[in-house]
Amino acid sequence: MKHILLTAAAVAAVAAGSAANAQTTRDWSGGYVGAQMGWGQRANAQGERLVFDTNLDGQFNDTVRTGAGADAFSPGSCDGVARGAARGAGCTGDKDSNFEFGARAGYDWQFGNWVVGGVAEVTRLNLDDDVTSFSTTPAFYTFSRELNGWGALRARAGYAMGDNLLYATGGVARAEMRDRFTTSNRANTFTVTNDDKWVNGYQVGGGYERKLTDDVSLGVEYLYSNFDNEGATARAGGPAPAGNPFLLVNSAGTDMRRSKDLTQLHSVRMTASYRF
Repeated sequence: MKHILLTAAAVAAVAAGSAANAQTTRDWSGGYVGAQMGWGQRANAQGERLVFDTNLDGQFNDTVRTGAGADAFSPGSCDGVARGAARGAGCTGDKDSNFEFGARAGYDWQFGNWVVGGVAEVTRLNLDDDVTSFSTTPAFYTFSRELNGWGALRARAGYAMGDNLLYATGGVARAEMRDRFTTSNRANTFTVTNDDKWVNGYQVGGGYERKLTDDVSLGVEYLYSNFDNEGATARAGGPAPAGNPFLLVNSAGTDMRRSKDLTQLHSVRMTASYRF
């Protein structure tokens, strides 16, 4: 968050200085290509855990219990990758924020002071999102999610004041994510599904752009991104004995996954465009 605030403050100072010189009337209509770079950060970074489907009915709302009826996952959960099999060892931290960069192309039409258009972009942003739950055996069970970046197609609409443009933007996006499962449990076998995929989402935000010449413009942009990702599912099965907690309800095993489907991000970036 500190990086986002510093980036936003620096750009706001540039915007404030340039707004005082908004008397020219260069037209915003036409195509452009450009680049963006800035800082991205996960919004929903805390408080996740694993959820279980012990009877394999597709509903992840069950409690895995031991033969004595106790909660097999009573030690709890933590955000990050386990440092050891027991809960007391704790977890390493996630990479919740990172530098992002990419390229864009778009087209604008100006009608009086109003500007409407569309923009397509590709962005590279690498973030790690891990969650671990611990069983009483003891053992750890970790789901890891890696975001590598996205492609997006957004509309934008704004109000031009000479060489200055304030705009809102929103549209669809598709992100590349990789999900992984690791565990210290050696009594059961684990089958992982749905671990690599592209996921759909949307983006909304706004920005400010300033024309330096007829062809060159600089700006700042904020985006909120929301991606719906079911994530990987791991099924714990045999050859553990029949009294194994994962096999007590259904001999075929127990499915587990992480509790949150959504990946939400905040991004603040500088933009540079060449217009033609």
